[in-house]
Amino acid sequence: MGRHEEERLLLEGRLTEPESSLYTGDGSVNVKGDPVLKSNTGTWKACPFILGNECCERLAYYGIATNLVSYLTKKMHEGNASAARNVTTWQGTCYLTPLIGAVLADAYWGRYWTIATFSTIYFIGMCTLSLSASVPSLKPVECVGPMCPPATSSQYAFFYTGLYLIALGTGGIKPCVSSFGADQFDDTDPKERVTKGSFFNWFYFSINIGALVSSSLIVWIQDNRGWGLGFGIPALFMGVAIVSFFLGTPLYRFQRPGGSPITRMCQVLVASFRKWSLPVPVDSSILYETPDKESAIKGSRKLVHTDELKFLDRAAIPSPIEDSTGNYNNPWRLCTVTQVEEFKILIRMFPIWATGIVFSAVYAQMSTMFVEQGMMMDTKIGSFTIPAASLSTFDVISVIFWVPVYDRILVPIARRFTNQGRGFTELQRMGIGLFLSVLCMSAAALVERRRLEIAASLGLIDQDTPVPMGILWQIPQYFLLGAAEVFTFIGQLEFFYDQSPDAMRSLCSALALLTTSLGNYLSSFILTVVTSITTRGGELGWIPDNLNQGHLDRFFWLLAGLSFANMVAYVFCAKLYKSKAAT
Repeated sequence: MGRHEEERLLLEGRLTEPESSLYTGDGSVNVKGDPVLKSNTGTWKACPFILGNECCERLAYYGIATNLVSYLTKKMHEGNASAARNVTTWQGTCYLTPLIGAVLADAYWGRYWTIATFSTIYFIGMCTLSLSASVPSLKPVECVGPMCPPATSSQYAFFYTGLYLIALGTGGIKPCVSSFGADQFDDTDPKERVTKGSFFNWFYFSINIGALVSSSLIVWIQDNRGWGLGFGIPALFMGVAIVSFFLGTPLYRFQRPGGSPITRMCQVLVASFRKWSLPVPVDSSILYETPDKESAIKGSRKLVHTDELKFLDRAAIPSPIEDSTGNYNNPWRLCTVTQVEEFKILIRMFPIWATGIVFSAVYAQMSTMFVEQGMMMDTKIGSFTIPAASLSTFDVISVIFWVPVYDRILVPIARRFTNQGRGFTELQRMGIGLFLSVLCMSAAALVERRRLEIAASLGLIDQDTPVPMGILWQIPQYFLLGAAEVFTFIGQLEFFYDQSPDAMRSLCSALALLTTSLGNYLSSFILTVVTSITTRGGELGWIPDNLNQGHLDRFFWLLAGLSFANMVAYVFCAKLYKSKAAT
């Protein structure tokens, strides 16, 4: 019986769970390193502490990120293009540093201690940023009319030190929390394996509860009660996140670190090149694998040999010298089949991974160009003024709406047609999200085109002032982006956890996050290229400081076109992808 058929029957109550051990079968242990009882640890008993930690940490992060472009333009006195570029560069760094945390978690510290250590760095960065916005000598003086004195070098240094300490702190949290939460469900238990699919949905739900508070209440406090308080409250919640995480320690299941995944990949490359002259055997049983039930890689199950990328199989061919001496213990000369298959899995995932970069560039617009677009629209609803950054609330509301709809309605319906335990495969789910991203950027372009038409009709083109077009016209683009997140980002979390080798799950989660980093860098690169090309010959360009004189709509159409091309490439790659198979 196939895995997906087993999951479907189990969910429908037509398959009873086999009698299993009192202990987990995936090698997990407690904080002392002893085997753990299923009944006392893991599953939804442990998850509330992890979800609470993630909710508070994301509130802290988005409390900074959501309105950061406004702080840079209004308080640090940076230009629109410069502020957008600095925000996307910082956000890109926040999604690049997880590579550091992932390697430390998989190789040495484990996910628990990596989260604990980097959370402390994160908290220090939050406090530094709060001081930067509170102490008069650490921030620029206020504008006097059109005169806005720039920040001094020391003020910039203190501010960006705090900002990039946060970026470093996220490096140990982002790649580990989702994987640590998924570790609470035993993959060898059919019932727990199915339940794990819901964990990813509710994990992302908790992220957006934190983001909802940030994009509404925290942004309002920043704009109306001061940035010192507006940055201080997120710092407080980061402290709460750390406390929540430690409270769940007795209930957690821990996976032992399996050694450096980077080293193992290098060993496969070196061993395969050393044996380049050897023919790859037709019979894969000749390839080397340990006779033990467990893999030679600590914390990893054995993987089935696959026929792709056969040149790497040379790393697992025993040489005559090794056969004669019986010495198979030098992984720089001889690797196991499982070790080779680990590397193959990463290579097979690469095309799917690469298509996430353009989607992340689209997502980056929510905290940059969507905000700058909203700042040039009518933000008053009656007597109440809506901060432009608060429109991201509708993205969060969209996610909060779609997660339970997807988990409780769409999945059961889809299950009847696809026979998949989780309704849609991870690849199908991500593809739907990429299609929605095209619609999102198209909606943003249409709104901006209408805004510019109103500006022209009222003679406001040369005036750096908002046009009388309600900011709520931005809701469709935010709502579509939220729906795209539910399909693409959660699909990525599932895909990179399930398809990754057991001992590389933090690293593969970091690779998923790396698409967000590269997407932000891609957004910065596109902004730089567009600005360079469109300002030639003294032209104002598509994105001048006065957006009424620009063509931000063309920038949005450009991203819509790139998103469509990316979706076509993704469909091609997804059709060729072959899933992981474990023994």
